[in-house]
Amino acid sequence: MTNPLEPLPRLSKLMAERGLCSRREADVWIERGWVSVNGDVVRTLGTRVEQSCLITVSSEARQSQAKFATVIMHKPIGYVSGQAEDGHLPASVLFTAYNHWEQDPSGKEFSPREHLGLAPAGRLDIDSTGLLILTQDGRIARALIGEDSQVEKEYLVRVEGKLDEGGLQRLRHGLSLDGKALKPAIVRWQNEDQLSFVLREGRKRQIRRMCEMVGLQVVGLKRVRMGPILLGALPLGQWRYLSEQETFAPPKTSLKSKTVQAEKSHTQRGKTLIQRPGSR
Repeated sequence: MTNPLEPLPRLSKLMAERGLCSRREADVWIERGWVSVNGDVVRTLGTRVEQSCLITVSSEARQSQAKFATVIMHKPIGYVSGQAEDGHLPASVLFTAYNHWEQDPSGKEFSPREHLGLAPAGRLDIDSTGLLILTQDGRIARALIGEDSQVEKEYLVRVEGKLDEGGLQRLRHGLSLDGKALKPAIVRWQNEDQLSFVLREGRKRQIRRMCEMVGLQVVGLKRVRMGPILLGALPLGQWRYLSEQETFAPPKTSLKSKTVQAEKSHTQRGKTLIQRPGSR
């Protein structure tokens, strides 16, 4: 039920919240007469509407979205994910025909014009490697890095040091960064010196700082998954297009239940997720 004391939402904001497009795209569509509310075309920017209204967009709007490019890249160490800084090149410079993976399943051909508006959807530190998403599509950027994002990001993390007592449980839930509690995470041992992290947020250097809090030092970090999209066999420094069949829709299974499932599976293989005394 709408609170009569709260102002009605702007149409562009509501469109973004419903995943129709980004707010910037919504403004363009509204100006072009591509958006209707309850059957009436809206052309005025800043229009406020009822939360429960029916929003429809024209075929022209859908066609413009279909032209957006989204790139899956295997970022090497030494490149920054965003703008160039301190003499380091952005990963976007690798978006060239030469670096296009020859086994790209999308079947799309590289176009230099797609550099325009191509931006990273999430950070990956200069000293980290792995899956990086670059996109022109505001819907994908919101799904991956919006405040309400539920998309999982999975990392393989090589560490050194001795894990504090109870440290694994604290990595899963109980730590805070910059005075703000972290969301629950799935963390488990992969082998004697490598952890797997599954997160639903992306604070600056989050995993490295988390590990420092429990006595570990990160010596290698690789992102291998974002939602259902895997890094897979994509070679280092190369990229491919997101295919029409791929999506970043969040999984339906809850994080808590997935943690229980992961622990059961790991234990059944004869290994334990709990740090053994004196093993580090």
